[in-house]
Amino acid sequence: MYPQTSGSWWAGSAPSPDYSGRVIPFVFSGLVVEKFYAATVLGAIASTRYEGEIRNMGDKVIIRTRPNITVSPYEIGMDLNTIVQRPSSDTIELLIDKGNVFNLALNDVHEVQSDIDLLSMWAEDAAEAMKIEVDKEVLNYLATDTTGDIDPHNRGLGAGRISGNLNMGDFGLPRSIDSQNVIRFILDCGQVLDEQNVPETGRWMVIPAWMNTLIKASDLKNASLAGDGTSILRNGRLGMIDRFTLYLSNNLQPIGASPSNEYPVLFGVSSALAFAAQLTKTETIRSERSFDTLLRGLEIHGRKVVNPAAIGRAIVEQDGLT
Repeated sequence: MYPQTSGSWWAGSAPSPDYSGRVIPFVFSGLVVEKFYAATVLGAIASTRYEGEIRNMGDKVIIRTRPNITVSPYEIGMDLNTIVQRPSSDTIELLIDKGNVFNLALNDVHEVQSDIDLLSMWAEDAAEAMKIEVDKEVLNYLATDTTGDIDPHNRGLGAGRISGNLNMGDFGLPRSIDSQNVIRFILDCGQVLDEQNVPETGRWMVIPAWMNTLIKASDLKNASLAGDGTSILRNGRLGMIDRFTLYLSNNLQPIGASPSNEYPVLFGVSSALAFAAQLTKTETIRSERSFDTLLRGLEIHGRKVVNPAAIGRAIVEQDGLT
């Protein structure tokens, strides 16, 4: 039997965490406390159709965009050679230049003394953590939009390609949202896409948790706003409002120095955002320098707005918290 000591049980060794609580084996519950992972939305708001083109080769995808076709009025006897159009389309590069990694070590002693499969538990936890980090990175890319990928008509204080008077807020000048105007805000986002001729089907919106509360506290008496026959006030379910499927995400980060009350709200259709993961790999190997099993994982990905007119961004704040 091993000597009952705290910390490491052999002299001269470096401190290591006691995953079993103590060196002397005990019987522990096989139930691992369930971890509440942050919800991820990337799979619902982005297109992954390009993954197959780079999974086995290359570090970028050349995406061809649709050309703009000009239609001319017809007159009897007109010379069609005067209106010949040779369509050409621009290309967009989807670079696979982002990534995440984890590297964990399980000592042989701890593995033997544990009554649960630690490596399997760690692998599942690490995979979820990696997925969350990818979600945060993509949402932050859209929220900050430092490269101007989102159409200027779909953001800012004078949004709207036709109207030019829709307030989507801006950095330092957020649109104030409360339970009385939150639905009007969502309707304005819908108008932004309407003026860009974006299809009504497949629209999504990603909102922070506090906006979810304001929506449920609003006077949604018109059940048709929810896209079904039951008022949100009665069933408490956040579903579809004005053609948008709403997603709550805690991965939307506040904008500016902490503490900050400014948050991004993102909206659009999935065809506007391309996402591709080239490599997602988890492996276990033996350490050459210690009696450890190493668990490590790697993922690399790329993301790019490929249709700037079909995605929008608002900067908002909760009224009364400034």
